[in-house]
Amino acid sequence: MSTATASGSSAPAASHDDVALVEAWQGVYKTLTQELTKTIIGQKEVIEQMMIAILAKGHCLLEGVPGLAKTLMVHSVADALNLSFHRIQFTPDLMPSDITGTDVLQEDPITKERKYVFIKGPIFANMVLGDEINRTPPKTQAAMLEAMQERRVSAGGRSFDLPKPFFVLATQNPLEQEGTYPLPEAQLDRFLLYIKVGYPTGAEEWEIARRVTTGQLGGIQPVLSAEKLIEAQQLVQRIPVSDQVVGYAWALVRSTRPGQPGVPDFVNKWVNWGAGPRGVLSLISCAKSRALLHGRYHATIEDVQAVIAPALRHRIAPNYAGLAGGINSEKLIGMLLEAVPADKKYEMPKG
Repeated sequence: MSTATASGSSAPAASHDDVALVEAWQGVYKTLTQELTKTIIGQKEVIEQMMIAILAKGHCLLEGVPGLAKTLMVHSVADALNLSFHRIQFTPDLMPSDITGTDVLQEDPITKERKYVFIKGPIFANMVLGDEINRTPPKTQAAMLEAMQERRVSAGGRSFDLPKPFFVLATQNPLEQEGTYPLPEAQLDRFLLYIKVGYPTGAEEWEIARRVTTGQLGGIQPVLSAEKLIEAQQLVQRIPVSDQVVGYAWALVRSTRPGQPGVPDFVNKWVNWGAGPRGVLSLISCAKSRALLHGRYHATIEDVQAVIAPALRHRIAPNYAGLAGGINSEKLIGMLLEAVPADKKYEMPKG
């Protein structure tokens, strides 16, 4: 059995069992979003992008001004997925051991023998909220990012695996940059998605005011379990992607790199550096996750286009000429979508 993508090319066959699981997941996601409406009003796109990152086994960075319920949103998702949750409030005096844990000298009550025991830090949870990650020094940021990448913590010559599944959702606000420690570009690249949280609509803000001030926010009931979530992550890996969709994602990412053959003129003019190979991986894995959320057993061109902004906005840097002309990564991505044809036939290059 083969499936057709939006571009008309065929994707590899999917098993009947996987097709049934994918179709069932559309109902699961609908139930999940309905449950989240008890505490979160609006922000449907942000919630979808968070779930895409979770299903793709990635971490994400959320940016928005204070008061947009970023913390409540992350906590609510953890409750709905029935995952253990810890919050880390980053401050300038936070040390790496405050996150990862530390060895403590303890005395055995029976033998009176003293030995060091590792006390796990707040990083040991299924879902970790790193609140205002740009307000802690690089040494502490590095400890957090190392744990995110390796999914384990080293202390006292020993390694401790973090629980599965494991996700970090870090937040930062774009205000008051003085006295903060912005994440370097290489560390930003460790985040699968960079999600922008915007203001609610007028109707949503009216509803927020009405429900919050009258105590009408409800409690979140679990929709999934950690085991079911891990199964969904494995299902995402099995979702087929046609060469046309892979080629489109590949062409988008390669078109972000100035000085390369065939890139659009505006890239050479306004881009300092473009996305690396991790950009292609992000686009494809997130497109597959989005397909699962929408009950489809193949990724499409539309899925790639839907995730390109959060997947690439932190992987494309405009140069001084671009910034002076008001060209940011968001505008560059919009120009890329216009410049790279979706209906072109893409084939694996030789060599």
